[in-house]
Amino acid sequence: MKKLILLAGLAAIPLLGSAQKLPLSSKQLLHDIKVLSADSMQGRLSGSEGSNMAQEYILKRFAEIGLKPFNGNYRQHFKLESRRLTVDKATNLVGYIQGKSSKAIVVSAHYDHVGVRNGEIYNGTDDNASGVGALLAAAAYFKKNPPQHTIIFAAFDGEELGLQGANAFLENPPVALEQLILNVNMDMLSINNKGELYASGTHHYPQLKPYLQQVAALPHAKLRIGHDRPEQGTDDWTSQSDHFQFHKRQIPFVYFGVEDHPHYHKPTDDFNNINPTFYADAAALVINFLILADSGLSERKAVK
Repeated sequence: MKKLILLAGLAAIPLLGSAQKLPLSSKQLLHDIKVLSADSMQGRLSGSEGSNMAQEYILKRFAEIGLKPFNGNYRQHFKLESRRLTVDKATNLVGYIQGKSSKAIVVSAHYDHVGVRNGEIYNGTDDNASGVGALLAAAAYFKKNPPQHTIIFAAFDGEELGLQGANAFLENPPVALEQLILNVNMDMLSINNKGELYASGTHHYPQLKPYLQQVAALPHAKLRIGHDRPEQGTDDWTSQSDHFQFHKRQIPFVYFGVEDHPHYHKPTDDFNNINPTFYADAAALVINFLILADSGLSERKAVK
């Protein structure tokens, strides 16, 4: 394991925790996740009418928040091909907030899910309307509190069909890959009865660990670090969501998510089964980490 090095400026940043007001609107967060996981979205399968409805809602929220589009368009189209289906015009949704630095942090969450199976709607509230809701909350925070780095907010399509949206984004990135210093990916943040949110990735990028350690627990959620070691087998989450496409390109990542639960990839992954107070605090923990990382990171070489 590489030696941990406390990066310049980190020690001066105070702990972010329960003494502070949450850096988000819990009401808006819960509204976003509820809308995105409604039956009307029909499980948000890539290429479906439900996917189109989810896109329109996310685009509306991007505009309300004030995210800038690249080249005048939030949409990034790509062809998605899998054994299950082909989508000629799958769609990533990408906006950004300009920072003082041209170096960029990518905050990501996939909005697609698995659709309707055997007549049952798989609403995918936790997987992954929850990540998109938290992404929107982070975007709203940094719009009001301008970041040091440019922050790109990417709602990916095609995760459930092989991390294809993230791959398309990185094959045709809006800025040079060399400008991307960190990916913060969120996938399943809203269901955990123990109040535990995991941050995965420091086994590969150990110098990110001090930032996570600076994020103090909130009343309903605390960070745990792990699920990223090869010897853990299926409990190694390194390749299990969109952050893997960044990792393959040697772009550091931190993945935030919960451990599996009985509703995972089941028709019961509905809004009424989330833990609302945990979800609000979990999303806040991610934002608090982003505040620290944005303040402390400088060059990608600093976190390799």
